[in-house]
Amino acid sequence: GSLVRTFTPFYFLVEPMDVLSIRGASVIMNCSAYCETSPKIEWKKDGTFLNLVSDDRRQLLPDGSLLINSVVHSKHNKPDEGYYQCVVTVESLGTIVSRTAKLTVAGK
Repeated sequence: GSLVRTFTPFYFLVEPMDVLSIRGASVIMNCSAYCETSPKIEWKKDGTFLNLVSDDRRQLLPDGSLLINSVVHSKHNKPDEGYYQCVVTVESLGTIVSRTAKLTVAGK
């Protein structure tokens, strides 16, 4: 019996797009991936994984998108502005990383 490895489809359905927001608005960075098993979805901002567990303003939506509640933006504090990537991992298959989407917060 030879082992035949079948190709398992695993790809992005939706990747995040650049977003222009205003302070205090809510933003959704879209991300959705297709796979037969449920993938693990994480988000990176400026190359660093976001810890969404202890984050009261950012949350992972069921489809994998990132919701940022009330964007924070001031002259010296711009925690939400930056470059976001959606990282999807399926244990037996590997990891795919989305395109980079820029979140820009409009000034006054």
